[in-house]
Amino acid sequence: MRALMVVGTTSHAGKSFITTAICRILARRGWHVTPFKGQNMALNAYVTTGGGEIGYAQAVQAWAAQINPRVEMNPVLLKPQGNMTSQVILGGKVAGITTAADYYEKYFERGWDMITQSLQRLAAEYDFVVCEGAGSPAEINLKHRDLTNMRVAKYLNAPTILVVDIDRGGAFAHVVGTLHLLDDSERALVKGIVINKFRGQRSLLDSGIEWLENYTGIPVLGVIPWRDISFSSEDSLDLLERPTRRKNDINLTVLRLPHIANFTDFEPLDAEKTVSLTYLDLNDTLGHPDAVIIPGSKTTINDLMTLHETGMVKKLQNYVAAGGVVLGICGGFQMLGQMVFDPDQLEGSDVSYRGLNLLPMETVITHEKIVCQRQTCSVYPYAGFPITGYEIHQGITRLSENTSQRIRTTIQPLFEDSSLGIVNNNQSVWGCYLHGIFDNGAWRRSWLNYLRHRRGLSSLPTGISNYREQREVVLDEIADFIEEFVDLKPLLNN
Repeated sequence: MRALMVVGTTSHAGKSFITTAICRILARRGWHVTPFKGQNMALNAYVTTGGGEIGYAQAVQAWAAQINPRVEMNPVLLKPQGNMTSQVILGGKVAGITTAADYYEKYFERGWDMITQSLQRLAAEYDFVVCEGAGSPAEINLKHRDLTNMRVAKYLNAPTILVVDIDRGGAFAHVVGTLHLLDDSERALVKGIVINKFRGQRSLLDSGIEWLENYTGIPVLGVIPWRDISFSSEDSLDLLERPTRRKNDINLTVLRLPHIANFTDFEPLDAEKTVSLTYLDLNDTLGHPDAVIIPGSKTTINDLMTLHETGMVKKLQNYVAAGGVVLGICGGFQMLGQMVFDPDQLEGSDVSYRGLNLLPMETVITHEKIVCQRQTCSVYPYAGFPITGYEIHQGITRLSENTSQRIRTTIQPLFEDSSLGIVNNNQSVWGCYLHGIFDNGAWRRSWLNYLRHRRGLSSLPTGISNYREQREVVLDEIADFIEEFVDLKPLLNN
């Protein structure tokens, strides 16, 4: 199996973007290619058909490679959950919870075994692997426990691309410093440099590129101009830099929870030409959007407490009372109820917490983690649309025990499987457990049409393809973009 590694001088240099593009480029050239990231730290996760968790970025890269996501593509996933701890996912399954200080002792050897076993399985089925690093390969205080950068490159003897984000400034120093901190065997694998996110006149870089190539002896494979391209983000830091694309008609606000998870759920909304999507800090004014979305959370109770502490709970209650619409997904769904119980204190120091009191339900946090793909049909806003998505949550949600029969009749199931979500009769409060709900084109458009009708706007057509088909167009555009500005021939012709 041939291999290629993509590392960066810093986080957010563009590794995922370039790795994804290369997967599609190679797939279009006839290679049977697979993505790989040995260890990922992210709260955006995807569930494979086998019920395993991997980083969402690796799922996108698998789709770019025109194959199905599988756990071997991201054998180690760390999901930060506050208090300096992370949930450890090995081979798609929860292995435990660890602190950064204990991680090396408890999980390094197990993690490396999982990585090498995964690569061996992939090698039996694919003829090319495109690997993505994490952060920087030159963090000298962490190199002894780095499972995903040059350790993987050396294991595969993989030619390596070093990506630098020039928009952050200091790009030449970042490249030279990174190379200087690699050992000789690691540095020998770096076969090309890519300068990413360049703004301005390309010719102004020529003298710097000439110096860099002479000084390092490594060719600059390309300079990628800065372009505002919608692409899956790995973590919430990207939300701070994401501009709001002002469009027509519908304004949606997503609450930027401290432990926001799976905000990739909202990419299909962001791609709608009539929708403006804004991520709101919890201390900011809520305003009067057409709908507020409470997203998923890695720690429902912690984020629920923050909603209370910032006054956002009262703002949301007043917003709904004034005619606003709220939708909660996964952890956000759990928060909509009257109470969240944590009898085993898995997430907090108490056993019960007040919810937003917008739906007559309660949630019990459980040890068991539900991780699975789901298929059902819609009931609201319109019946009969086929729905696919996936669940990732700890907790069981049900109508409150003291809910009267009269109140029960004011709540309707969102789907034929009523355990997946509910909506109140006036359709002001919606909640569901399904990640990927907006990927379903007909359902997404019907929900947006509900909001449009409230504004007196005409309906959008619902006979559209799902976002998966739209994503295919974007992946081809990304591949075309990288092929235009990066010369991969020196790496692929060896």
